[in-house]
Amino acid sequence: MTAPTHELKPVLVFDSGIGGLTVLREARVLMPERGFIYVADDAGFPYGGWEEQALKERIVGLFGRLLQEYDPEVCIIACNTAFTLVGADLRAAFPQMTFVGTVPAIKPAAERTRSGLVSVLATPGTVRRAYTRDLIQSFAQQCHVRLVGSENLARMAEAYIRGDAVSDEAVIEEIDQCFVEKDGRRTDIVVLACTHYPFMANLFRRLAPWPVDWLDPAEAIARRARTLVPLVADAVHPDNFDFAVFTSGQQDFATRRLMQGFGLRV
Repeated sequence: MTAPTHELKPVLVFDSGIGGLTVLREARVLMPERGFIYVADDAGFPYGGWEEQALKERIVGLFGRLLQEYDPEVCIIACNTAFTLVGADLRAAFPQMTFVGTVPAIKPAAERTRSGLVSVLATPGTVRRAYTRDLIQSFAQQCHVRLVGSENLARMAEAYIRGDAVSDEAVIEEIDQCFVEKDGRRTDIVVLACTHYPFMANLFRRLAPWPVDWLDPAEAIARRARTLVPLVADAVHPDNFDFAVFTSGQQDFATRRLMQGFGLRV
């Protein structure tokens, strides 16, 4: 008699758009036995322009439905803007669920910088958040940290990921504030504090006035999730997951093709 295979719960990855695919890619490598559900709140994208209370209510309400429908093992919030705003509310509203958050990688940047000049490239919402200031206060007091809030980069990254052309000038306009020269020292680390941005990292490298370390938090988030997801002996990868959900219910051909490239059906 063969032993029954253990039915594994999926891992849910949530983002405002398709930027969280950077985190999904790393999480899959570390959790090959798990199925994944990718949720893009594209009906609410971009989150940067939302009034805070309205956005909190939207995300908590959305998770009420998602948890009921999919019953995941763990939820990865692959969005700095969402997690720095609503992480505590999600944990309070759904204490039985494990949430893995995304916060600006200020601590590792402070540990790694040689010049002491660090920039955080983020959405305006993440830059405004007290959570971000608290991270600087706790871990980077010895550094000069410049917060750069980009109004347009998340939108540009969505277009870029889908294969649309993005002009060099437009990108330079969004990133040039990251580069600081002070007393013969230069910025040597730029924290990518939006999961959309790593998709454009090669573009950033090419357009930067000097080389810097572009810090992508995706792998660290995935490693944290792996520690919270139990390893199950003889687990078989389930075939009923690995799909993407868009809150708008509408995806164009380029988005469908992109999702297929990440092994997700829409």
